[in-house]
Amino acid sequence: MSQAVRVIWDDALVSYDFGPGHPLAPVRVELTMALARDLGVLDGAEMGGCVPATDDELALVHKRDYIEAVKAVSRSGRPDLRHGLGTDDNPAFVGVHEAAALVTGATLAAARAVWRGEAEHAVNVAGGLHHAMAATASGFCVYNDPAVAIAWLLSQGASRVAYVDVDVHHGDGVQAMFYDDPRVLTISLHESPRTLFPGTGFPQETGAEGAEGTAVNVALPAGCGDAGWLRAFHAVVPPLLREFAPEVLVTQQGCDSHALDPLANLMLSVDGQRTAYAALHGLAHETASGRWIAVGGGGYELVRVVPRAWTHLIAEAVGAPVDPRTPTPGSWRALVEERLEETAPLTMTDGRDASWREISEGYDPADATDRAIMATRNAVFPFHGLDPMP
Repeated sequence: MSQAVRVIWDDALVSYDFGPGHPLAPVRVELTMALARDLGVLDGAEMGGCVPATDDELALVHKRDYIEAVKAVSRSGRPDLRHGLGTDDNPAFVGVHEAAALVTGATLAAARAVWRGEAEHAVNVAGGLHHAMAATASGFCVYNDPAVAIAWLLSQGASRVAYVDVDVHHGDGVQAMFYDDPRVLTISLHESPRTLFPGTGFPQETGAEGAEGTAVNVALPAGCGDAGWLRAFHAVVPPLLREFAPEVLVTQQGCDSHALDPLANLMLSVDGQRTAYAALHGLAHETASGRWIAVGGGGYELVRVVPRAWTHLIAEAVGAPVDPRTPTPGSWRALVEERLEETAPLTMTDGRDASWREISEGYDPADATDRAIMATRNAVFPFHGLDPMP
């Protein structure tokens, strides 16, 4: 059982809403929290509230004129295309600043709880908006909450923070904000930028001068499933975290790597995703003295994927994993029918065997996933004194 675990939630977090038909529908986090509550997962956590991030907190990574531009859009609802607001991905809406600042405030609340020792782990499933840049909204993201939290940790005296991003899309905003900072190790496992937004995240992106090897990118081929994804994860993430020895582990848990996700092309199951959550939990204890901040991220299959995946994440953080065979509660299935007129899944599993073979058991140069693994290891491992060969 983990020590105190803080789950950050405020019903106002669903106000981060780009409108009808937008993929990032806030009902996905509403259904996640309802499922976690109905299964009793939240009984093992301390519930924590949040307040919006202040301008000074946002300015840890964002330009002041950008924050003012978001506020202007927030007041008028009029687009500001120069700052990426008013596009199909990031529609302008009245209240956008307040909504995005609250999401960031929730991740900051998680960071404070962990850094101050009030909780060992903290989770904000509404967070994970990893594409926002210093002066531009991008990819459904207005303010970059994980980057703000990492910058806040550094401002409090943290000397080494590791960020692991398992979203199907490259964690480009977080990487960009710390590309020249050797105190921050960013690791992103994502679908190849050759086939998916944002078009970055090649293994050759390894960090700026003075921070070489602190940006790590595993660009996986479209069609990669549980076995290949988990093989790649274990071939890259554990050795680098062990070598870097972070004081805090921050993870972005986008679940759009699932086979049913409408916006991407990886083929993971909920079972593979929960296996990754368990691995990250273990690595937080092994390498970061248990200090673990987990945020949500992408995930656009609103009923069959996001609520189950992130309920497994919260349960893992609490230290009481949910048996995959557990039935979903009737009360939750009724809520799904009421809110979306859809039929909810009956159990917490996709029925998959999420097993994998370690890369040390043999490298296959004809396999696209193995080639992706070795491209990353060859690009980054020597900077850390690690042998790239399996």
